[in-house]
Amino acid sequence: MSPTNPTITDATTASLPSRAAIRTGWVLTALVTLFLLFDSVTKLIKIPMVVEGTVKLGFPESAIRVMGVLLLVGVLLYLVPRTSVFGAVFVTAYLGGAVCANVRVEAPLFGYVLFPVYVALLLWLGLYLRSAALRRLVRTGY
Repeated sequence: MSPTNPTITDATTASLPSRAAIRTGWVLTALVTLFLLFDSVTKLIKIPMVVEGTVKLGFPESAIRVMGVLLLVGVLLYLVPRTSVFGAVFVTAYLGGAVCANVRVEAPLFGYVLFPVYVALLLWLGLYLRSAALRRLVRTGY
């Protein structure tokens, strides 16, 4: 039992993120979100360099805006606390497609293939640090 409040168990208080963890989580969330929003917007407005790179990966030009919309939806879901876990899963799936596309064209492992993995790790770390519910789920399984 917690010495300050006997009705709260130690397991419950252990899952509560500290103020520093919450701040760090939001900073990571902001950085990842800004990067993903930039990526999404460049696809939506079809910047020539983005079109060229996406076509080189084997995607038709007609799919670029769809990819931008899907990423934008995922990011917006991730930013809403009530849907943040679903948004993180959605964006992680999107980034998994980016890994697959880079593997298919035999892009360099550390420069291209793993970059979406790094983004996904930061996305989940930011969410984990700011979400008591996700911490509880990871620690207990429910």
